[in-house]
Amino acid sequence: MKFLKNILVKIITILIILLLIIYNFFIKKDKIEEFSYNDILVEKEQEDILIEESINIKVYVTGEVNNPGVIELPEGSRIEDAINLSGGITNLANLSEVNLAYSLEDGQKLYIPSINDEAETQYISVENGEKVIENGKSNSSKVNINRGDINELKNLPGVGEALAQRIITYRNENGKFKNVEDLKNVSGIGEKKYDSLKEYIDV
Repeated sequence: MKFLKNILVKIITILIILLLIIYNFFIKKDKIEEFSYNDILVEKEQEDILIEESINIKVYVTGEVNNPGVIELPEGSRIEDAINLSGGITNLANLSEVNLAYSLEDGQKLYIPSINDEAETQYISVENGEKVIENGKSNSSKVNINRGDINELKNLPGVGEALAQRIITYRNENGKFKNVEDLKNVSGIGEKKYDSLKEYIDV
């Protein structure tokens, strides 16, 4: 009787061990695989959201590039990126006045000057953006010193063609003015001149 009892205990012990092995090998494995698959799905959904949230801009590239036209590139791209996407520069390109690190914005026009250009040319403009005319009048009462062309700048009080050109040159070489007071960094614009202009300009 005692012998049979010992055998029964051994059989039960073996069965318990087998059940534990089966559980660990099959059931637990399935849970791990399911958990890993769910993790992959979550990561993929997060990547898809990041892709959807990325913003692209469109810029019109003209002048001395191999493939001029409208290009699409990620927000925050530089002039150098736009040139590369336009097939690079031609043999006639003049980059001496172009700030290749300048950050581009949607709707801008980028002109890559030629060595044959007789006068210094503004290479960033938004000709059909902020200069919209409504009812015969400009939709802005102030001149944007980051976007205004030489004619707009010449309309400012006390600003002639030479000073307007220096403003554009400073902007091309140093990037956009961060605030209107930065205009004082332009040669020929001191405190008195700035005071006469500050009511008519913005950035």
